[in-house]
Amino acid sequence: MPLIFPSALGRRQFLQAGLACAFGALSRPVRADDSPAALGLTTTLRPGKARVRMVGDEHPPTEVWAYNGIEPGPVLRVQQGTPFRATVENGLTETTTVHWHGIRLPNAMDGVPNLTQKPIRPGERFDYAFTPPDAGTFWYHSHDDSLIQMGRGLAGALIVGEASPPQVDRDLLWTIQDWRLTGDAQIAPGFNNRMEAAMDGRVGNTVTINGRVPDAVQVRAGERIRLRLLNAAIARITALRFEGHRPTIVALDGQPCEPHQPDSGRILLGPAMRADVMLDMQGEPGKSYRVVDDFYDRLAYTLVRFEYDKAPPVRPHPSDGSLRLPSNPVPRPDLKTASVHEVQLQGGMMGGMGMGGGMMGMGGNATWAINGQSMTGDGSPGMPPLFEIVRGRSCILDMRNETAWWHPMHLHGHSFQVIDRDGRPEPHNVWGDTVLVRPRERVRVAFVADNPGDWMLHCHVMEHQVGGLMTIIRVA
Repeated sequence: MPLIFPSALGRRQFLQAGLACAFGALSRPVRADDSPAALGLTTTLRPGKARVRMVGDEHPPTEVWAYNGIEPGPVLRVQQGTPFRATVENGLTETTTVHWHGIRLPNAMDGVPNLTQKPIRPGERFDYAFTPPDAGTFWYHSHDDSLIQMGRGLAGALIVGEASPPQVDRDLLWTIQDWRLTGDAQIAPGFNNRMEAAMDGRVGNTVTINGRVPDAVQVRAGERIRLRLLNAAIARITALRFEGHRPTIVALDGQPCEPHQPDSGRILLGPAMRADVMLDMQGEPGKSYRVVDDFYDRLAYTLVRFEYDKAPPVRPHPSDGSLRLPSNPVPRPDLKTASVHEVQLQGGMMGGMGMGGGMMGMGGNATWAINGQSMTGDGSPGMPPLFEIVRGRSCILDMRNETAWWHPMHLHGHSFQVIDRDGRPEPHNVWGDTVLVRPRERVRVAFVADNPGDWMLHCHVMEHQVGGLMTIIRVA
């Protein structure tokens, strides 16, 4: 069970104690995707306070901020190329917006306060309308006061269906969220801890799948499962290892890739990242197999277990259906004619920031910077662009992480191709909207700037974003 951590505990003690308790003897099946889903083309989202039971009946409900009173929010489903409309009615006591993460949509629908729209005031509403051009696993979340609003639960999945989906026995969604809970199962205060903001952010002590601390997923030998993984945490990076199984990644951030098994057998997802995985359940009937998250050094834990029915396999051999997903209509960049723009990620603990020829560290108003400039918060009127790209031109972002920390860098309004890492070509034709950049790593991504407007580029560790690690790219 979760517990209250004395302030005297060090960070490692905090995480070790929290994980040991949060993943103790709690036993219940995972909800595959059973929250009320808005299946039509028009829906209403009402952000507001709610009480939900995350950690079992032996603990009181947790007070969260949720869409439509459920955590995570409703699973929104729409077909590729079909008009979608969502009315957001603000039931909070502060302003809010909704960002439709990964969708290539009109700039006015992007949900960035003061940049693409006015914030939605308490008691007011805003209509979002767009037609998703790409099929895949996407999501939605608050983009106003995002550290706190997302940290208290304002997020949900948006599934865009293919016209011809792959043949699978089941299509499951795991929305993974990370919480820092007190002993009475409430969200702990302290979202603006400057020490954490200068390191890897507010990593919690309780991880949920689809709003509950999980224990088991019931499966049957021989079935093929399409598993949609969504990391909706505000800071936690996950590295998932499926014991006794060979997961095949078929899409990242909603964009199909060459089917491949993950490097080192682990599926690595930073905050905001998604992966579509094909799992042929080849375990023994009646046996149990763990899914382990072992990203953080010496802090591995069992996220969930697959529990096999004792029945004989559904089929004697793995399904021979194709693993390849149909491609999306994303334009391919021309690397020979692309403009190149350097994006230097700077700051944080163990790394100062060069600001106007000097250094600004922990004592300044910002902790992080891009190319020596810090933009704090979630968006403001008149934010100057880092650079401007002519509409329709190919562009390469040459991202250089000069810090000691990992950064999931997210670009709004576009999907990009990951070209290389430290000069090594990225295999498997990987595309995305968020790329995880390792400490001191250089990553190049390319895209066609075909969507006009001012678009945010920022780290999706929320403390990093609000602490200065964001900028604007103008497509005109």
